[in-house]
Amino acid sequence: MNKLKVIITGATGMVGEGVLYECLQHPEVEKVLVVTRKPCCYSHPKLTEIVHNNFFDFSAIKDKLNSYNACYFCLGVTSAGKNEAEYTKLTYTLTLGFASTLAALNTEMTFCYISGTGTDSTEKGRIMWARVKGKTENDLVRLPFKQVYNFRPAGIEPFLPLKPSMTYYKPYKYLGWLFSIMKVVAPNSIVSLKYIAAALINASLIGYSKNILEVRDIKILAKANLSK
Repeated sequence: MNKLKVIITGATGMVGEGVLYECLQHPEVEKVLVVTRKPCCYSHPKLTEIVHNNFFDFSAIKDKLNSYNACYFCLGVTSAGKNEAEYTKLTYTLTLGFASTLAALNTEMTFCYISGTGTDSTEKGRIMWARVKGKTENDLVRLPFKQVYNFRPAGIEPFLPLKPSMTYYKPYKYLGWLFSIMKVVAPNSIVSLKYIAAALINASLIGYSKNILEVRDIKILAKANLSK
């Protein structure tokens, strides 16, 4: 297996930070490039960071993106308070713009997109965000990458402490009991962030039989034996 050279977006969010942390520890990940609007506040020999303000135009940094063989796209926004046009621009347009840039540079790349459970692959349902995510997933698969995987986590159990001062961790600090209950009564409604990160890495190393991964698939792939 070739060592992974990974691009990560969204590293200042909960999912992206967890994925970054796990990539920096993983022996099969050789180097990591974070493309971000603000510094991720990590320092590591594997890590390179590009602070880039305009996520709708990557022409200024295009020449720095061409030596990587995997991308973990963890950047996302809530649909709350946004109309469909706004949400489409920040979800579909932004994601496809970045992915298209990478596909033009390297067709041997594996592209992994963090989507969400309930995403509408038909693009025709009543729920706006699910339609937009569905179109995003569908059009990513059509790009000329080596492989594309759309990950659909539901409830995400973080691991602490990474940056316990970050506001998005504070609610989870007091909800450990709820995650414990959900793992028993509804195991496919919750997944560990460690499992998500492991599954992303394994998807790049050994692949998976589906390009849409629900919680059950994420758990299976996270535990896959890399020696096989």
